[in-house]
Amino acid sequence: MIDRATVEKIKDAANIVDVVGEFVTLRKAGANYKGLCPFHNEKTPSFMVSPARGTCHCFGCGKGGNAVSFIMEHEQMTYPEALRWLANKYHIEIQERELTDEEKREQSERESMFIVNEWAARYFQDLLHNHADGLAIGMQYFRSRGIRDDIIQKFQLGFDLNDRHALAHTALQKGYQEEFITKVGICYKNDRGELIDRYAGRVIFPWIGVSGKVVGFGGRKLDAATKGVQQKYVNSPDSEIYHKDRELYGLYQAKKAIAKEDRVYMVEGYTDVIAMHQCGIENVVANSGTALSVHQIHILHRFTSNITLLYDGDAAGIHAALRGTDMLLSEGMNLKVLLLPDGDDPDSFARKHTAADFRKYIEENQTDFIQFKTNLLLKNERDPLKRSEAINSVVESISMVQNQILRDTYLHDCSQRMGIAEQTLINQMNRMIRSRREGTAAGQTATMEPAVQPVVRTFQSGNEDSASKVEQMLLQLIVRHGETVVFENVEGDDGKTYNLTIAQYVDYDLSADGLSFHNDLYNRMLREAVDHATDEGFQAENYFINHDDIDISRLAIDMSTDKFHLSESQQVHDDAESLRNRMLHLLLEFRMDYIVQRLKELQREIAEMAGNTEKMKILMAEYMDKSQLRNTLAKKLGKNILL
Repeated sequence: MIDRATVEKIKDAANIVDVVGEFVTLRKAGANYKGLCPFHNEKTPSFMVSPARGTCHCFGCGKGGNAVSFIMEHEQMTYPEALRWLANKYHIEIQERELTDEEKREQSERESMFIVNEWAARYFQDLLHNHADGLAIGMQYFRSRGIRDDIIQKFQLGFDLNDRHALAHTALQKGYQEEFITKVGICYKNDRGELIDRYAGRVIFPWIGVSGKVVGFGGRKLDAATKGVQQKYVNSPDSEIYHKDRELYGLYQAKKAIAKEDRVYMVEGYTDVIAMHQCGIENVVANSGTALSVHQIHILHRFTSNITLLYDGDAAGIHAALRGTDMLLSEGMNLKVLLLPDGDDPDSFARKHTAADFRKYIEENQTDFIQFKTNLLLKNERDPLKRSEAINSVVESISMVQNQILRDTYLHDCSQRMGIAEQTLINQMNRMIRSRREGTAAGQTATMEPAVQPVVRTFQSGNEDSASKVEQMLLQLIVRHGETVVFENVEGDDGKTYNLTIAQYVDYDLSADGLSFHNDLYNRMLREAVDHATDEGFQAENYFINHDDIDISRLAIDMSTDKFHLSESQQVHDDAESLRNRMLHLLLEFRMDYIVQRLKELQREIAEMAGNTEKMKILMAEYMDKSQLRNTLAKKLGKNILL
């Protein structure tokens, strides 16, 4: 672990113009620098670098950050990796805290396993390129699949000899320990205690982790040897450095393209990934026949929220497209599906088309997942029971969608397509959500969804975009001016007088009504601004821009670059009085959005309570109370209310 003093030394040394300049051609533009954005294709420069603030920002795609976050985004590195990259650039010696004996042992074992895998990868590559059998058998197989030499190098493809003792014998000769040879799984022991090569006679597909290290291998039987063989592929067993449900094949080679295109294509197998790369489409990964896991989705979410499932159009492809999709939706991924023409998988289709033709086909034929599932399950289905089951399945998927507006749109579309009343679908979806929540409360495993019912102490809006803007504008005020005193000599409960900053007042005002931001990161930033409000020389903007948490740093940079513009009536000078007035106005807007959302939720609850008189009375009383409060807020804000 890098110690605090070294982290600060690295950040102080990093010059944003110098760092960005390694990847972008920059030209002076007043006090700043400008260049073409490295994160998206553009012809007119919109990527600004500010040496005074130590930040960069693209006004086209919105990406940017400080020196550390720029390297993380551009090179797809973790926070420690980016710090080490900068330390190496500025010749700063990394000072790490002393590890415990247990930590040292675990770190040493992991490093030893990576070393064995790296050697094995080179061993397999050397056999492919330099051994007679590798050239005659392994290379011939790749040639028959149309794989070019540059792609073979890019994916570090290899070959293993038929001799089941050769790998272990060579590894031991090179000084690698039997313990780690078996732990990574390149060899295993038979009943006689002999080390046996797991991949003998197969072509090799290394699994490369997101940081560039070889974590495991997949070995494929050659075509001539697969007749009557069910298990064409053998993969590394789980180990300290490899868990199949936490890895995605091709992610290391695809990560930059995924971030740049803001979309990932998910296919089934190794050769699908390789063929798409060869035809020029690089933002593609494979889960290699296993169901997607939450871990894999979280890894992908680091790079994009948009995923297209790309499978062949047979029964197996349809099954693969349906598997795990509810989990993708519940994790906030925007999901599309494309089934290729019968007889084609991504491998064969890519070999027959150019990248431009393939991309055009994808754009013209990919469909939203809900539309895909509706068409698939209800097409020509006349049986009432089967239609009911299919509709329930579609509604179940819709209930997983995070974005409430998108969810409502899906329900509306399904209502028209299925000929079922929209309120019926809404009621069924709410029952599904409540059922899952009750399961969670009872200690069962369940996925948490955004509520249609109210969330205690948490702000949510019926108009998500509008509400989000109010939250963003409040947080922007905290980031830019959180340390500014807006109320002086306020008497506290202890009889003493205090000066309140913007951050302190917003926290006090929301807490008084049991409210908080919808975004947990916003709540954390508000809490930190309050905690540091009395620190000498505290400046919120500088504090958050240089925060150790990269998500906070990125958000602060985003908030400080005028992405969210105020209306003309709110464009005032940033003196204490104008800031106070802006803050109070936004707090009223915040409450108004909360009340409007609660009223919509009450309307839905009331519609479901027909026949339950006692519950109806309680809900109606709350509805009248909230309506009066809404009208009061509207008068303060100068808004008209249409009843």
